[in-house]
Amino acid sequence: MTFFKKLFLILISNPDKEYLETEDHYAHLSDEELVKRIVASNDPLLFERLYDRYAKMVYNKCYGFANSDDEAEDLTQDVFLQLFIKLKMFKGKSKFSTWLYSFTYNFCVNYVNRNKQRKIRDQSIPVEDTEYKLSEEVPDESLYEMKADKLKKALELIAPEDKSIMLLKYQDGASIKDLVGIMEIGESAVKMRLKRAKEKLLEIYNTLQ
Repeated sequence: MTFFKKLFLILISNPDKEYLETEDHYAHLSDEELVKRIVASNDPLLFERLYDRYAKMVYNKCYGFANSDDEAEDLTQDVFLQLFIKLKMFKGKSKFSTWLYSFTYNFCVNYVNRNKQRKIRDQSIPVEDTEYKLSEEVPDESLYEMKADKLKKALELIAPEDKSIMLLKYQDGASIKDLVGIMEIGESAVKMRLKRAKEKLLEIYNTLQ
């Protein structure tokens, strides 16, 4: 058990009670079934199973908003602390993994806005204007041709919300429909954010040696 998991369990449970690593007897349960049991029992040990399933995914999303590994780890723990409190908000209208993506994304966006005074533009794009602007967007082929080392540096230099949507789309394979659900904004807004993120990434990439 990692230090961060130990700390997390201490924070959500009775600090006088010892928790030991045990065999996962709940591996056969779906995420949705596991969530129902956690909400019904409020059992930290059951929640640990959910943590094990999604800690890496949540960390990867948080890393897109963080400036360092330590900050990403702190954000990850904060996400799970809030998740333990608000898990009952999951109503099963979508896959739990999609809901958790949205929960993590929105938590990180609020973190960035609160601590770094970042403002994310949510301007409505007129339908008649959207097709014209999207026709000028950076083609995906341009991204695939980028050198890995320079691409990594460029990703570190763009805004966290831009980095996050790029990783969701091109690392995790999220569709536009998935992004609409995760980011809780309209399809046109998702397409325009993705377009702007690609433009910013390419602009920074071209300045690197």
